Amino acid sequence: MGQLLKIQDYVSRYEVDIIRYTNQFVRLKKQQWQTFRENWENRLAAGQMQEVQEEEAAPDEDSRQLFSRIKHWLRKKNEVEMEELAEPVAPFQPGILQFSPQLVFFPETEDQLKKLFLDQLFRFQLKWASSTLLEDSPIPAALYFDADLKYFLQRFPDTFLLLYKPVFVFKKAILEMETILISPLAVWCLTFLEEEKDAVFFGSKSHFWEKRAGKNAKKILNPVIALDRTEKIVRGILKQHGVTIPIEKGLICRNGYITWPDAPQGLHILDKRPHMEWFRHQRNLRSPLKYMQLKAAQALLNECLAKSVARKRRELEDHSRDGE
Repeated sequence: MGQLLKIQDYVSRYEVDIIRYTNQFVRLKKQQWQTFRENWENRLAAGQMQEVQEEEAAPDEDSRQLFSRIKHWLRKKNEVEMEELAEPVAPFQPGILQFSPQLVFFPETEDQLKKLFLDQLFRFQLKWASSTLLEDSPIPAALYFDADLKYFLQRFPDTFLLLYKPVFVFKKAILEMETILISPLAVWCLTFLEEEKDAVFFGSKSHFWEKRAGKNAKKILNPVIALDRTEKIVRGILKQHGVTIPIEKGLICRNGYITWPDAPQGLHILDKRPHMEWFRHQRNLRSPLKYMQLKAAQALLNECLAKSVARKRRELEDHSRDGE
């Protein structure tokens, strides 16, 4: 799961200490996943044991009483496990966000279990990435349903660092950027161009492109203009901070096609045909977080605008009420 460093102009704990929080997030995810899966496996095994007991139970009174006691024991065991699951791994600490995934339904397969875990982790990560110990930024509800944001956070490795449409303050100008994905090997400036399924986009250097979907055609703003600006600003910031790392730019169109025979060199057109190959290559990248990668992320975070409010101590208040 990619790590969300920054959302637009919201405050970020990674601006305070990127090394500490990148490592802490990976540990938190690993610990909670292990606990979550173990509880699921225990409940699954208990359910299978119960089925065996039901099949082997004899119809006489003694057997029914024995079976009743076994069912009672299994039910109590499941209740205890669910209570344990509802508790965070770490003890409560005022001002620190807690992540404790819940079995809101019982998944039949481990793939379903992973999806349930990742969906809950996604919601937690939005709060985690938009707060510090003293401040937070209110998250619009729409971001919890943002498919592009989920794509980056749920399908890339933990070593990929994401700045989602950040707002830079660069040379006294406020600039809204495209999405920036920092892998251990490169900084990717990325934008999506996705509308109707199998739509065809005709690229050019002009201000507008043509999009054709079935018999319909219309003009759209050239998406490479904003992408080029993002790359230029990112390159300038990294150069200013002495960061040496490759900078790439890509145009993502997973459900359609981009036709541009004379596309400029250095632009990766990731439409329906080559996207999966690029995506597999990124997912299969087995590399730890790199020093230059973290340095690049810190340099970019230093130039980001951050709007926040003093953090309400909801955790402390809720915890105090629970103890009353």
